[in-house]
Amino acid sequence: MRRRDFIKIIAGSATAWPLAALAQVSPKKQPLIAWLSGGIAKGLSGKYPTDFLGGMQALGYVEGRDFEMVYRFAEGISDRLPALAEEIVQKLKPDVIIASALSAAVPAREATSTIPIVCPLLADAVQLGLAASEARPGGNVTGVEPYVAGLPAKQMEIAREIAPHARRVGLLTNLQDPKAPPQQQELETAAKALEMTIVEADVNRSEEVEGAMEALARQQVDIVIVLQSTLLLNLSAPIANLALAKRLPTVYGYREHVEAGGLISYGVNVPSCYRRGAYFVDKILHGTPASELPIEFPTKIELVINLKTAKTLGLTVPQTLIVAVDDVIE
Repeated sequence: MRRRDFIKIIAGSATAWPLAALAQVSPKKQPLIAWLSGGIAKGLSGKYPTDFLGGMQALGYVEGRDFEMVYRFAEGISDRLPALAEEIVQKLKPDVIIASALSAAVPAREATSTIPIVCPLLADAVQLGLAASEARPGGNVTGVEPYVAGLPAKQMEIAREIAPHARRVGLLTNLQDPKAPPQQQELETAAKALEMTIVEADVNRSEEVEGAMEALARQQVDIVIVLQSTLLLNLSAPIANLALAKRLPTVYGYREHVEAGGLISYGVNVPSCYRRGAYFVDKILHGTPASELPIEFPTKIELVINLKTAKTLGLTVPQTLIVAVDDVIE
């Protein structure tokens, strides 16, 4: 080989090698997961991503190594959710959207019909048009549906057990949350069957909770049932404090209310739903369409009682509830 030809080969290789090497070491783009929540970042809603990330870790994922996370919180103002959903879809273009609750899943689905949406706290997905059926969702929304039919009616029965002479039951509602009206209707039906009168107070912004609790106390309700909603869950502490100040026993669907000082809850363990959300994300990242991932229902319902609150209110918790309790807060 002539020296001039050899130099040409070496020069060409010197140009090609760095490009080839660059192609080999270029980091693969990590999947992006966007978290959309109507809650408050520094409140209870800000803790649930930890449960989800724990579920991802259990499946072998490490944030920053295997995927990236971005967060958008509406800070308790549900009107902000549609704009946040649009921003996520149009600007961030994530691989998966975690809609932290139904209130976030609805605007997320309105913003995209293609990006997979996993909602750990779904409700009435079929009735709201988010899924064709629980077994075969058919669209881009799937997740866990913890709002089991019959739960609100059972909460009304518990209210009667806690306050056997109660005739007026207060409902603290958040009717802007899509999952609230079905609960309201079931509670009204249960109250009618028990010959109890319903008194309602609606809260759609955090600053309205004090006035709502005052209205219920003014109408002399005997006990209050707090509906399951993202906003009311984030207001666990102020609701519990106001109920104690007004000497009102309270029944909830979330244990977080009881941990904050509420009296008793009967419902699904919320953190477990967020941990289960990781299962759906894992399947989606491995290529399974959301349309083929059946919506799941929790199998365990828990009863939680705060005995310190019962003592403060001067209540004796019935033995029927004591023997059935799953957890006691003291």
